[in-house]
Amino acid sequence: MTTLFVSDLHLDPARPDVTALFLRFLREEATSAEALYLLGDLFEAWIGDDDPSETGDAVAAGLRAVAEAGVPVYFIHGNRDFLVGGDYARRAGMRLLPDPAVVSLYGEPVLLMHGDLLCSDDVAYQAFRAQTRDPHWRAQFLSQPLAARQAFAAQAREASMARQKQMIEGDRANFETVTDVTPATVEATLARYGVATLVHGHTHRPAVHPLQADGRQCRRIVLGDWYEQGSVLRVDADGIALRAL
Repeated sequence: MTTLFVSDLHLDPARPDVTALFLRFLREEATSAEALYLLGDLFEAWIGDDDPSETGDAVAAGLRAVAEAGVPVYFIHGNRDFLVGGDYARRAGMRLLPDPAVVSLYGEPVLLMHGDLLCSDDVAYQAFRAQTRDPHWRAQFLSQPLAARQAFAAQAREASMARQKQMIEGDRANFETVTDVTPATVEATLARYGVATLVHGHTHRPAVHPLQADGRQCRRIVLGDWYEQGSVLRVDADGIALRAL
């Protein structure tokens, strides 16, 4: 049997074809897998479990069908859906994991992350991440009316796009560096957890990178995004396959 990993689907009502592709993947492949791991940014935006969303409802039903087929479904928060809470997780049959999380995969300990923590050179983003992950900030935000949260999310998205545009126009090479992982942070993270394999998303740069960390041969597996096509990592006892759908 195969263990499946996906990340950065960014599901959104504006892109129904991608949602349909994901639901088909759940029906046709995930229901017969050994486990399914969602490594963040399942949704383009998530402002609370009380937000009525046809896309969210359809995805919850699809994931619950996988769980009811006997396949455990695990979820790590991303930078777009860090407000997914226990209510939605229960609806979807998902088990929430911390970021990072170490799991045993065919006898090997493997480190799973969304990946944004590895981009430590992006100082402005890391400050924003720390603020929005604070339990007090989360409680205060979720206590606001739905309309206020929707306005905040739209404003944050516009600000993020403007910042990216400014960085690209100013120095594209530096933008590519800052928004990718910091090699020293990757190596330190692998050493801290004592693992040889790291799987993450976030950067939208699918690849398998061999590297040395703590005197050991390691590998970093990066999942792709689902903006124009699907990206799935399949792992079994014989090895790995990172493919586009």
